[in-house]
Amino acid sequence: MKISVTITKSKYNIIETLKKLNNTDADFLHLDVMDGMFVPNTLFPYQEVKEFIGYNKKPLDIHLMVVDVKKHVDEFININPEYITFHLEVNDDIDELIKYIHSYNIKVGISIKPNTKIEEIKKYLPYIEQVLVMSVEPGLGGQKFIEEVLPKIKLLKTIKDDNNYNYLISVDGGINEETAKLLNDADILSVGSYVCMNDSYQDQINKLRPE
Repeated sequence: MKISVTITKSKYNIIETLKKLNNTDADFLHLDVMDGMFVPNTLFPYQEVKEFIGYNKKPLDIHLMVVDVKKHVDEFININPEYITFHLEVNDDIDELIKYIHSYNIKVGISIKPNTKIEEIKKYLPYIEQVLVMSVEPGLGGQKFIEEVLPKIKLLKTIKDDNNYNYLISVDGGINEETAKLLNDADILSVGSYVCMNDSYQDQINKLRPE
């Protein structure tokens, strides 16, 4: 099980948070980017991110909760992310966005909101590297895990195994040591306040990994 840590809500300032995260065995830094239109909040515009991202030593997974995906891709390619993930629910040509991100040799993730059905993403699954299942409504940290998404995660695992697809299944929202036990079919857990609102990041990460 891989752990991707988001720094949206932390007990420490951003630079101190990144330094503490660097000293753990977390697999990714998950960076939530919000434009105030796709979701109500605004968070981590590129101009702000480039001021602190040099302190990060983890592979980077950019989660775009934005309307204009290409504009943000053009900015965030400058910090060499491993993944750029955008939402299926954007009003745009999904095939074109997949090709556009791949043209920069960056892995593509597609995120789906809790109410979005797997059937809506199915035709894109052969062409992407990550599916990010939101287990809370996107845009706010600290929400309660929505257990109704669990059958979707199981279905994604079945589709992946049956077709020998290569995408990783990531789950984002309301993750803690209890909800993590429900997520054996996931490949990546994206977790924020459970780790970053504590003093020992590594202890919290250890509690999330299967024994």
